[in-house]
Amino acid sequence: MGKYAEDAKELLRLVGGKENIAAVSHCMTRMRFVLNDPKKADIEKIEAMKVVKGSFTQSGQFQVIIGNTVADFYNDFIAVSGIEGVSRDAVKNVAKQNQNVLQRVVTALAEIFAPLIPAIITGGLILGFRNCIDSLYLFENGTKTLCDISQFWTGIDSFLWLIGEAVFHMLPVGICWSVTKKMGTTQMLGIVLGLTLVSGQLLNAYAVAGTVAADIPIWDFGLFQVRMIGYQAQVIPAILAAFTLVYLEKFFRKITPQVISMIVVPFCSLLLAVIAAHFVLGPIGWKIGSFISSVVYAGITGSFKVIFGAVFGFVYAPLVITGLHHMSNAIDLQLIADYGGTMLWPMIALSNIAQGSAVLGMIALQRKNAEAQEVNVPACISCYLGVTEPAIFGVNLKHMFPFVCGMIGSACAAVACVAMGTTANAIGVGGLPGILSIKPDSMGGFAVSMIIAVAVPLGLTMIVGKKKCRQ
Repeated sequence: MGKYAEDAKELLRLVGGKENIAAVSHCMTRMRFVLNDPKKADIEKIEAMKVVKGSFTQSGQFQVIIGNTVADFYNDFIAVSGIEGVSRDAVKNVAKQNQNVLQRVVTALAEIFAPLIPAIITGGLILGFRNCIDSLYLFENGTKTLCDISQFWTGIDSFLWLIGEAVFHMLPVGICWSVTKKMGTTQMLGIVLGLTLVSGQLLNAYAVAGTVAADIPIWDFGLFQVRMIGYQAQVIPAILAAFTLVYLEKFFRKITPQVISMIVVPFCSLLLAVIAAHFVLGPIGWKIGSFISSVVYAGITGSFKVIFGAVFGFVYAPLVITGLHHMSNAIDLQLIADYGGTMLWPMIALSNIAQGSAVLGMIALQRKNAEAQEVNVPACISCYLGVTEPAIFGVNLKHMFPFVCGMIGSACAAVACVAMGTTANAIGVGGLPGILSIKPDSMGGFAVSMIIAVAVPLGLTMIVGKKKCRQ
C-alpha cells in the first residue's frame, strides 16, 4: 500500500465510488475524472481533504488538484479502486458525453492549439528579444538600437527571425498537423496541406493588401481563374482546410477497397482538400477571420475602448473557469495577422498577474498558516509566469473574495492598458514575462498596467481579508 492509499480510498468514496467513475487519468498536478453522475461527488468534503488543493469542473471533467505528487497519488488510487486508468485523450473523449455543443467547439479549439503552445511561447520570446535589440533606442542619446551599433547583434536579429517566421508565418502548417493528429487521420497529409497554404509560389498574405489586384498572380483554368494567395498566419482558413481533409480521408477510407486504399485514400483526400482550400475555403475563411478581428479591433480602439477593456479584463478569469478563454488564441493570432499586433494579449497577461497578486495577498494574510502556504506560494509563482489554474482553483475560488479582487484589479489594469494603446506583436508569453511580447513603444504603458495589476488586487485582497478575519 502506498503513502496515499487511505486518501485515495476517501477520494474514491467521495466521488461516488467505483461505479460512478467512467474514466480517470491525471496530468501534471490534477486527477481528471469523468463521472457518470457528477452530482454524486461531495465537493465540499473533497476540498476539505488535506491532500487536495482544490477542485473544479471543466470540459466535462471533474478535476481534483493534488499537486506535484499527483502521479504517486494516481497510482495508489488505481490500486485501491481497481479501476484501470486510461490516457488523457481517452478521458477527453469520454468527457464529451457531458458537454454541450459550445463546450465541444471550445474543447476542439483547445485541443488544436494545445500542442502548438510550446512553439508559440518560443516564438513569442524570440520576437520579444528581437524587440529589445532592434527596436529599443537606448544608445547614443536615444537615437540608435543595439543592432544599429553592432553588426554582431544585427546578425543575431536576422538569424532569430528564421525561428520567428517559422512559428507565426508558417502557423497553418502546425494547425493542419494538429487537427489531423486530434482527429486520428494521417498527420503527414495535414503537414503537406499546411505547406500548400504557405508555399513560396503564392503571394504572401502580408503582401496582399499592398498589391494591386491586377498584379496578384492567378491560376488560369480557361473557364475560370483562382488567385494565388498564401495564408501565412491565417487561423480559420487552416482550420477549415484541415477538417475538410480529415473528413475526406475518413470518407474515402470507408468506401475504398483495402487493396487499393493506400493509393486512393491519400491521393483523393489531399488533392480535393487542397482544391477546396484554395478555391473556396481559404477565401471564405479569410473573410470570416477578418470580420472577427475587425469587430474586436473596433471594440479595442473605438470610442468605447475603455469600457471594452474593463469588461474583458473583468470577465477573463471567469472565462478560464469555463474554458472559453481558449477561443482568444485564434482571435489574437488573427489580429496579429491583420493588424500587425494584438491588444487582447496584454490584457490576458495582466489578468494572470492580477490573479497572482490576489494570491500574494493571501500569502500575506495567511503567513502564519504553513499548510495554506504550501498551496499559496507555488500558485502565486505559476500565476506570475502565466499559468493561472493553480491560483484560481487552488486558492482564489476557495475563498472567493481574492478571485473577485483579482477580477477588479484586472479590469483596472485593462482600462489603463487599452487607454494607452498597449499592443503585443506575439502571444504565448503570459504573466510578468508577458512584457517581452509587447511592442517596444508600448512597453512603458504595459509596465504601468502591470503595477496596477499588482497593487490593486494585492491591496483589495488584504483589506477585504482583514475585515473577514475580524468577523
